Amino acid sequence: MSKNQFGENLYPATLTMKTKVQIINRSKHALPQYATPLSAGMDLRANLDEPLTLQPLQRCLVPTGLFIALPEGYEAQVRPRSGLAIKKGITVLNSPGTIDADYRGEVCVVLVNLSAEPFVIEDGERIAQMIVSRHEQVEWEAVEELSATERGAGGFGHTGV
Repeated sequence: MSKNQFGENLYPATLTMKTKVQIINRSKHALPQYATPLSAGMDLRANLDEPLTLQPLQRCLVPTGLFIALPEGYEAQVRPRSGLAIKKGITVLNSPGTIDADYRGEVCVVLVNLSAEPFVIEDGERIAQMIVSRHEQVEWEAVEELSATERGAGGFGHTGV
């Protein structure tokens, strides 16, 4: 456990129950893992037979070799890696991409190159991050009017820049 300058634990113990998720790994790489004790996302790696060049403004579907079975009430979100986005202009096109609990196909990542330079994706490269979280389903209740709020119908930019 990491400690601060006073010898106190940096990551205090908390009661955390971890949900088990079934996974098949047909890639050449280790399972996704959290980089730090407080990370929300796990890095996804490209699973390629040969490097893939993504031209400017081109998009592609990058396989990971992973197949998951999420429990009911959970989803996985595929999100960009901030370093790839700011340094290389590479992002996840349908961000966040949602993986539903009943999907059993390969987890793939839709990448797009928003830079002016070609970008080469190497096998094993960390291309996105995945966050697994609980979600709720709703049941719609049709009404004639909604309750009033201070904001009301104020839209984009309503509260300032």
